[in-house]
Amino acid sequence: MSTVSARFRPSGLLRMSQEQIVLMVVLALFVVFGVLLDGFLTTNNLLNLVRSVSSLGILGVAMAVVVIARGMDLSLVASMGVATAVAIQLMQTTASTPVALLVGLGVVMIMGLFNGFLIAFVEIPALFATLASGLLVYGLARTTVLNGLIAQLPGDRDFVSWLGQGAVLGVPVPILVFVAVALFAQWMLSRTRPGRFIYAHGDNAGAAALTGIPVRPFTTLEYMLSATIGFVGGLVVAGSVGGLNTQVIDGTLIYDVLLVVVVGGISLVGGRGSVLSVVAGTALIGVMLNGMTILNMNTHEQDIVKGLILLGALILDNRLHPRDEETVRQGD
Repeated sequence: MSTVSARFRPSGLLRMSQEQIVLMVVLALFVVFGVLLDGFLTTNNLLNLVRSVSSLGILGVAMAVVVIARGMDLSLVASMGVATAVAIQLMQTTASTPVALLVGLGVVMIMGLFNGFLIAFVEIPALFATLASGLLVYGLARTTVLNGLIAQLPGDRDFVSWLGQGAVLGVPVPILVFVAVALFAQWMLSRTRPGRFIYAHGDNAGAAALTGIPVRPFTTLEYMLSATIGFVGGLVVAGSVGGLNTQVIDGTLIYDVLLVVVVGGISLVGGRGSVLSVVAGTALIGVMLNGMTILNMNTHEQDIVKGLILLGALILDNRLHPRDEETVRQGD
């Protein structure tokens, strides 16, 4: 082993995976909040906690697909919000629910296709391509398609309402949707050839291309898959509150999604992490947000805490996955 490798070899606590470290922190917070905060460990509060972060977890899974492939999708919330709002507007007409959902799905798939084309074929860095495309699609939608800031879900659209407010054997449906999405994504990433290609792409795109993987088309498919999963999260959000306020696109939700992914242990250098990382990150952020809400912390105070957590996660990621010469050559 080289001197450089030995120098960066993790020791002690850092020999644990980031997911394990995060889950230990979650357990510690459960104990602390359970002792210090009245009502934290009640069944209703814990169910509300998991229900409230289920949509965030679904969006985290969507982001994880592209981050594992060494990408980034800052347009995820914009495409999710526009597609969900368009689908809801169609539900306000005589269009059937399946037709409205198919139109919304078409919107996010076109958005993912556009992002993939910009990144894979035009070769614009993912950060800037998705930032620009998110601004573009939201601006176009607000001026040409959307009737207002809030898309109100009609009361007779039971399926979407059930996604956000229903329950199966006492378990809220948003939790079940999150579990289903997580299981699907984990199966796809770990058990299928496309999933292995995603890891290979993130680990070393050049080497993946040399082995015959069609990297450019695969990049496009990654962003289309991410956008599709994000649309599911948008429907859960709409069902939970009876509609969608498109101002969420201008909010901090995209940063919360990135926080879940990075904190959970999906490395920004690509090729590392799993759906378990998203689950761990969602658990930590969910517990933190619930505890801060009970403590009546305002938005700015919560932003300080989330910023510190993100910085800590980035430092931990840097220690667990240090840059090697190959990564530096690739400009990361």
